Amino acid sequence: MNPPSKITRRQFLQLASLSLGGLVVSPLVSACSRSLEPESIDLSASTAVPAPTFAAQPSVGELVEINLQAAPARLSILPGGETRVWQYQANLLQGPTTSLQILPDIYLGPILHLRRGQTLRAHLDNQLNEPTIVHWHGMIIPAEMDGHPRHAIDQGQIYNYEFPILNRAGTYWFHPHPHKRTGPQVYYGLSGLLIVSDDEEAALELPAGEFDLPLVIQDRSFDRQNQLVYSFDPMVGFLGDHILVNGQADYTLEAAATLYRLRLLNGSNARIYKLAWDDETPLTVIATDGGLLEKPVQRSYVALAPGERVELYADFSADPVGTQRKLVSLAFEGGRGGMGGMMGGSAAGLPQGAALDVLRLHITRDGHPGSGLPERLSAPGFFDGQDAVNSRRPRRFNLTMHMSGLINGRTFEMESVASDEVVRLGDLEVWEFANLDGGMVMMGGSGQPHPMHIHGVQFQVLERRLESGSRQAYNTLSDGFVDSGWKDTVLVMPDEVVRVLVKFDPYVGLFLYHCHNLEHEDGGMMRNYLVES
Repeated sequence: MNPPSKITRRQFLQLASLSLGGLVVSPLVSACSRSLEPESIDLSASTAVPAPTFAAQPSVGELVEINLQAAPARLSILPGGETRVWQYQANLLQGPTTSLQILPDIYLGPILHLRRGQTLRAHLDNQLNEPTIVHWHGMIIPAEMDGHPRHAIDQGQIYNYEFPILNRAGTYWFHPHPHKRTGPQVYYGLSGLLIVSDDEEAALELPAGEFDLPLVIQDRSFDRQNQLVYSFDPMVGFLGDHILVNGQADYTLEAAATLYRLRLLNGSNARIYKLAWDDETPLTVIATDGGLLEKPVQRSYVALAPGERVELYADFSADPVGTQRKLVSLAFEGGRGGMGGMMGGSAAGLPQGAALDVLRLHITRDGHPGSGLPERLSAPGFFDGQDAVNSRRPRRFNLTMHMSGLINGRTFEMESVASDEVVRLGDLEVWEFANLDGGMVMMGGSGQPHPMHIHGVQFQVLERRLESGSRQAYNTLSDGFVDSGWKDTVLVMPDEVVRVLVKFDPYVGLFLYHCHNLEHEDGGMMRNYLVES
């Protein structure tokens, strides 16, 4: 194991000067006036930095500016009394009126509608009673804008974000990322969607407007007073007993008999979904985390891990008014081990892999057949794995759970990186995530699935292989993997090794990679990686 190395303040400010691109961090932030960790970096002495030196510096496009407040709220989720939640509340300061969509009467935050080439300026105002920061999940942005826990701000402080929209058209999202508190802050309601469009997507004439529907799937538990209960098994993570869609229980999609684009986000803390229609109608997948696939693919079910997104093209045009069906999560083998309710864990939630109803579909009105789906959706421009600088010797990350989450035997450190966590700007690399902990269950290993997320990039899945154990559990989900597009989160099953191909471009700086089971992340299964010029 390579020893961790500390980044000096001077080194960090040099990296920041290359990554911020002339962006300004507010002096109100000090980018932590009260640190979450004793050794976190204080940027209060430097509020503005020069432009980066890399050739691909993007130009500033049309500005969209918002205020984004994280604050307590109360609203009705279940019949009866109101539920206390935390919520992102927003207002538009500048830009097209269509840029900000407020979802009324639900705890989910706003939907940001942005175009590739625009610039987003967001002012995060923390009105919670604990530190927070926002991570823009899936977005390719400077390190100082990415929502690293070292930048968490206290109650009453403001963090100013500004970054160009470089991503392809796709479904992205934002959520808090403070150290050890990401799980509860997301659980109590802090999340929102960021939908990017571009010219390539517009030319396809996919279903739009009311027929382009985001569906955020989350599980929650409530007490008798309708208050949220956050109790979890540290090995398994939080698993609730109510499935909410767009913040609503028993969600019914009242649809027309026409074509729909369904944008599905697994916004749950730990639960994996095996999504299918109850009448076995195939699912047509047109996009994953990083946008449109090269061509549509069909699956009898789709596996969706925490943090992952998938977009479905759904044709209801032949369904007569009155048709009803359900989107369900089919049963699967969900992992081994766990603490069985110990250490504050809860056995009340539905177990991982349980069969669940997600939403009901009801065709309530006539529609039109639409123009159909093109055979080719995009030119994704994939990398060639043979060009990777380490194609013959991938960078390997071993994932283990022994009372806490570890990557290569290391837990999270706010500023530290090991020598094998330093990459070069512009390099194309193969990373290998190995989840071979399952054979050690009796010795404290968990045999749990890990959805691995890398900040600041989109990657390709090169290969999946089992290196030990039986295929039985793996086969209960593997036909639902959609690995043919761009990804930022990939599910690594017990006994599995997954190889991904990633290019570190265009920003330098300190980024995160971690398990997106939020309780695993908060428990230490998260590390920094450093992009150097």
